[in-house]
This record gives sequence, structure tokens and C-alpha cells, in this order.
Amino acid sequence: MMLCSLSLAAALQPGTARACAACYGESGSPLAQGMTWGVFSLLGVVGTVLGGIAAFFIYLARRAALHPQPPVPDHEPLMADTEPSVTDLWKNS
Repeated sequence: MMLCSLSLAAALQPGTARACAACYGESGSPLAQGMTWGVFSLLGVVGTVLGGIAAFFIYLARRAALHPQPPVPDHEPLMADTEPSVTDLWKNS
């Protein structure tokens, strides 16, 4: 029990709760500069991936515009159903 209370007292000392240079506001420290470059590099990666996805969909849209779909025929299909449908049987009875 005594060890737990000593550990708790040591953990609650104000000297151990100091923030690092990035959180404390020292923007000129190497830690803060490294964190800034890390954020910028991650933004660059995300921007590159999203730009690649957008470029792929633009490519698909342009390719689809070059090859239009064939028109749908206006005539009846060549092979008609030989068996009467249920509605035809109902009408004839």
C-alpha cells in the first residue's frame, strides 16, 4: 500500500507534468519543426492519393465519352417467346 501511495505522489508532482517543446509553445525547437514537417508530408501524401483517384475518374469519363454506347434497337426481338404469357392466358379464358 505504501508503494502505491508513493508512486501516486511521485506521478502527481508538478515537475513531471511539464509539456514537451511542441506542446509548450517553443516553435523553434527541433521537435516542433519535425512535427511540422511530418504534418506537411502527410498532407502531401493524402493530396497525392486523392489527386490520383480524381485523375482516374477523369480518365474514365473521357474514355467513356470517346466510345458512346450503341443505340437501343426500336424493333421487336428476333426470337419471340413461343409460350403465351400468364396475362394472355387470362384474357383468353
